[in-house]
Amino acid sequence: MLAAKQSATNVPIVFAVASDPIGNNLVASLAHPGGNVTGLSIQQTDLAAKKLELLREAVPDFRRLAILANVGSPASVLEKGEVQAAARMLNLDVVPVDIRRAEDIVPAFAALKGRAEALYVCGDALITNNRIRIITLALGSRLATMYPSREHVDAGGLMSYGPNFPDLHRRAADYVTKILRGTKPADIPVEQPTKFDFVINLTTAKALGLEIPSSVLARADEVIE
Repeated sequence: MLAAKQSATNVPIVFAVASDPIGNNLVASLAHPGGNVTGLSIQQTDLAAKKLELLREAVPDFRRLAILANVGSPASVLEKGEVQAAARMLNLDVVPVDIRRAEDIVPAFAALKGRAEALYVCGDALITNNRIRIITLALGSRLATMYPSREHVDAGGLMSYGPNFPDLHRRAADYVTKILRGTKPADIPVEQPTKFDFVINLTTAKALGLEIPSSVLARADEVIE
């Protein structure tokens, strides 16, 4: 996206999903984007504490939390920091699991063996593209895991909490309409998600020997059985 912005400065650009548009230099601010780019931010770091709280409510007994993050992604590094801060508030021991490429995933899980009971996965393209491998390794390690989006849970992950992506894409179409009607991207504020999905895979929970509390199941937007 940044490359597109730099190479097409006179062409309006709308992003439907951006984890940190300010930190990634896509916009000057959320209220006043400036330039030729605007769209919707998923506010990845803002959700970190909420996601960890949901994981702790679903699996209340764990004491050691692993955090899987692509440290080559600035947004993932920021999210990792937020999770670490939230974990300290919950008196959890934190085990960082840092990767930079797909080849790092298997060795990272091997090094993690026996060091954690739960896993928080920071979202980014590397994680999404390798979700099957990560899900398989997390299950093999018997880790209760919070994933960044429902596509991970659909693929067999335990649970996820995050923005509803179809809703973000529909709203992005409204941005395109405004621009086609003459509004400049610089004058259209970047908006944040308004619809979120909390998804739990009960089949995976049973495979891990976990009994998710009924109070948590009642809060889920979808329970996969």
